[in-house]
Amino acid sequence: MKTFSEVYAALRRKNRGQYGLLAGCCFFSVLLITAYACMMRSPTILTILPEGGDSRKQVVMVFVLAVLGCAVFTTYAAGLFFRQKSRETGIFLALGASRRQLRHELGRELALISFGSCAAGAVLGAPLAWLIWRGFRLFLVDSQEMPLRFDPQAYLLALLFSAYVIVMLFFLAARFIRRTNIIDIVQESHKSEPIRAVPRWYGPAGILLMLLGAVLGYMMPTFFIRVLHWYAPGAVDALFYLPALAGLYMVLLHTVVNGWRRGANRYKHIISNSMMKFQGRQTVRNMLVMTLLIAGAYFASFYSPMLSGSSEITYTSRPIDFEYHWRADQSLPQRDEVQTLADEAAVKITSWAQQSAAVLGRDGTYSIENETSFGTTYTTEYAKILSGSTFFSESAYNALTGQDVDIPSGACANIVDDEGGTRYLSGGDATHLTNMVTGAEMDVTPLEPLCYTMLLGCYVLDDADYAVLTEGLTDLWREEYVFFNVADVGSSYPFAKALFDQIVDRSGPEVEVGDYYDEVEASLAAQAGEPYRYSPEEAASRGLFAPDYDDRDSSGFRSYWKYMPQFRILDQNDFTTTMAVFLMLFIFIAVVCFAAVIVIAFTRCMTIALVNARVYDDLRHLGASNAYLFRSVRGQVSRVFLVPALVGTGLIWIFYMMIMYFNGEPIGFTRGELAGMGACLAVIAAVSVLLYVVYRITRNKVCRALQIHR
Repeated sequence: MKTFSEVYAALRRKNRGQYGLLAGCCFFSVLLITAYACMMRSPTILTILPEGGDSRKQVVMVFVLAVLGCAVFTTYAAGLFFRQKSRETGIFLALGASRRQLRHELGRELALISFGSCAAGAVLGAPLAWLIWRGFRLFLVDSQEMPLRFDPQAYLLALLFSAYVIVMLFFLAARFIRRTNIIDIVQESHKSEPIRAVPRWYGPAGILLMLLGAVLGYMMPTFFIRVLHWYAPGAVDALFYLPALAGLYMVLLHTVVNGWRRGANRYKHIISNSMMKFQGRQTVRNMLVMTLLIAGAYFASFYSPMLSGSSEITYTSRPIDFEYHWRADQSLPQRDEVQTLADEAAVKITSWAQQSAAVLGRDGTYSIENETSFGTTYTTEYAKILSGSTFFSESAYNALTGQDVDIPSGACANIVDDEGGTRYLSGGDATHLTNMVTGAEMDVTPLEPLCYTMLLGCYVLDDADYAVLTEGLTDLWREEYVFFNVADVGSSYPFAKALFDQIVDRSGPEVEVGDYYDEVEASLAAQAGEPYRYSPEEAASRGLFAPDYDDRDSSGFRSYWKYMPQFRILDQNDFTTTMAVFLMLFIFIAVVCFAAVIVIAFTRCMTIALVNARVYDDLRHLGASNAYLFRSVRGQVSRVFLVPALVGTGLIWIFYMMIMYFNGEPIGFTRGELAGMGACLAVIAAVSVLLYVVYRITRNKVCRALQIHR
């Protein structure tokens, strides 16, 4: 070797593990972010997720967590890389090498590593997303909406993250080369990053702060909207989660520095505790990233079991097997036609109830929004005719439901679900009703809501009041409802599918509208000479789902068509395919985030072998047995895995229970929510087993790297 470059290359070959670790971390981070971005921005996904909906917000929230986690992860890997290069760099400087020479060689290395790994991660991100999605379609569920399409603009997010990785590497390299004290550079790899003494009250205080932050973060947006009439910017809402983040950091600090053992037993683990403490800063950072990713991954993974469990409870608890309704000006299957279809499918109809209803205008309050530099504020105004709702006479309601209600004259009862919740979906109290054809009006007194999920959002009037208010209504403002049961619902799927197809085929284009369409609002807009904001054309331009009869089996059509029937067997059997994109998207997010957790934990644990190799060798020479060394390794590796898993799982479980408890009016848990939460516990158990298996594999690899035999 005659040149400086040849010597540098020889050292690079000798330390290829350091380069491989840095390149692998950069590659994996960019790969993860690219795959996530391609999925998040895919037209397949955006078509299903409503604009501004909670599902899309959840996807973005977990993406932000993934970006933060990968950013910290790559920064940590880069810092470790420069720490390990410090000795050879200091020796080169001591032997007379110039900083310019070192900058040139290091720049070439970093250019190759950063651009190569980032480019590979960006190029392979979309294929990875496609392969995972394809696996879902092959082994889990497939539907007409599942073919995955990518938006090239998604790569802008990948490029931004790649730019961060490259800039961060070169910034750290420039700072590394600028150091002037050769001795400091030589000794850099031997320096620890201990954390100063942490009071023992950090642990309990951190737990309280996490709980406080979760409650404030969830409750304050509602307080702003309901009490202050202010839609606060997202950044303001996020501020109230900061106590939870501070509390999480305090809990991790306490765990690394003090542990949770008290008394004489703490000396039994003094070696492993001290090693963790001397690498405390990096350990806490890694644990923080892992905890956040685990929380985000569980949040995404809870979506499928929660939706599946609650939906199954809803379907099985329905008192009626088949329900469909239509606008009276449509020609839909009548009883004799339904009976013919049932006979052809060998299905026996055991009961039949058909009743009329009317669409009336009702009063209410609406919001007038005002955009400000600090968010949106609003005021409320009252309107005698605000929107329309479906109204039944008490006799029609009793005939359909089998209940025996008696509505006093001049009163009106809203219908909520069977458990008395979801009042925010029911339309609320009505005090003034209007016939939109004749202009007849009536003041009514709201009663305690009735409970019947299948008619959620409708209203019930006294028979005499109903007759007065609906006199003169045309078929445009009337509806027909049919409830019937069959003898063997489990074998009635072909009949249900045939009847559903007939209902769609015989529905006209005038009712090819979403459930957000309101005849009263449309009539008021027409009278004012203004376009109706929820007409099919306007709704499509605003990003809302527009039902299409040709896509009758899509999740959008079955979820949002205004006249979608409720067939128990159809909803149960087609649930997975109907909701496939929703379910698979959140499973994909969970898989990606858990993969990130596993890689970060494995990388951190393997650095234990790299950083503490001399310590373990010294302990071996001092007479420490293999059993003692193994317990020391187990103490460190288990803490890296166990603490983030316990804290992340516990934190997200408490937060999720809080969401479910307050997600309704009145507050409390519904049967569907309890069933879904039981399924979520099964997911936690399965993931915990997986993490334990990975922990055992990682622990064994660390032991082999340190030549520790059990």
